[in-house]
Amino acid sequence: MKLFGKKADPVIGLDIGSTSVRLLQLSSHGSGYRIDHFAMEPIAEGVVVDKAVQDVEAAANAISKAVRVSGTRAKSCTIAVSGSAVFTKIISLPANLAEADIESQVQIEANQYIPYPLDEVSLDFEVLGPSARNADLIDILLAASKSENVESRQDAIDTAGLKTKVVDVEAFAIANAFELIRKRDGVNRNEAVGFFDIGYDMTTLLVIRGDRVIYTRDHPFGGHQLLEETQRRYDMTAEQAGFFERNEEGPEDFEEEVLEPFQLNIVHQISRALQFYASSNEYSNIGTIYLSGGVASLRGLAPIVQQELGMTTRVADPVTGMDIAQNVAVTALKRNATNLMIAMGLALRGFD
Repeated sequence: MKLFGKKADPVIGLDIGSTSVRLLQLSSHGSGYRIDHFAMEPIAEGVVVDKAVQDVEAAANAISKAVRVSGTRAKSCTIAVSGSAVFTKIISLPANLAEADIESQVQIEANQYIPYPLDEVSLDFEVLGPSARNADLIDILLAASKSENVESRQDAIDTAGLKTKVVDVEAFAIANAFELIRKRDGVNRNEAVGFFDIGYDMTTLLVIRGDRVIYTRDHPFGGHQLLEETQRRYDMTAEQAGFFERNEEGPEDFEEEVLEPFQLNIVHQISRALQFYASSNEYSNIGTIYLSGGVASLRGLAPIVQQELGMTTRVADPVTGMDIAQNVAVTALKRNATNLMIAMGLALRGFD
């Protein structure tokens, strides 16, 4: 399965996460897009661990239910593998190479850079354009994932009765969705933007400049720490402790005793991630930070990050400003907007 395959017609964007399946389907509408179908279905603990599908049947059941709830009749979808499961590298080749020769040359280059035997990986590449360093070269993005990472997701898709048209990379899907936000918020294309996707058990820092991801790194921190601390402190079940995710009122001292320390921990994690980035070869000054993921919409989080780090901080919401079909559950869609960056980026791949 190719990592950068393309499909002319709109398809389902399907994000298989650690705690839920998120589904979006778009159509062209005027000069932009309309959300035609949406669903978000929970996945039981242990089905997806460290972003790898462990229980194909359970994942397939969640996907099937999401399809039914959304009301879509589409049978084709785009999915993504996580950055931690993917090896990427930008290589440069002579600009005068014929198209047929590029593929064979990429295979030769891949042998040097990919830390796995080539018969164990799904490999693809995308021509990015002329190299900024040398006009006689073109930059090519090389991407490879161990085949088992791709196949476990594809097995779940097949079992659910769908057909996989594109296998993308989560970081690139986020960057794809960010183009909508960039235009809406008026962010300069030449500005490097820090993007923190705070997942259930992993936070990923992406640095995006133009339409390229110039840096990415995973950090073992996530929303599960807030959930577990809430369970421990108030002797709650996981369902009960999820009140903050549902925008429900919690215990009287929740904000002061649990939420604020967790938010300050997020600030610490972001500061630490930025330090790693500052020491990288790809360093470029970041002007704005965006937050996404399940906890990004926590009340007051973005202002705290901005105040503590002195950097403009916004919540990444790919839904605001888009047209929405009448059949879509608008309240649920907007409540989960910060969790839909990957699904949105995947849905947009149908228009490439």
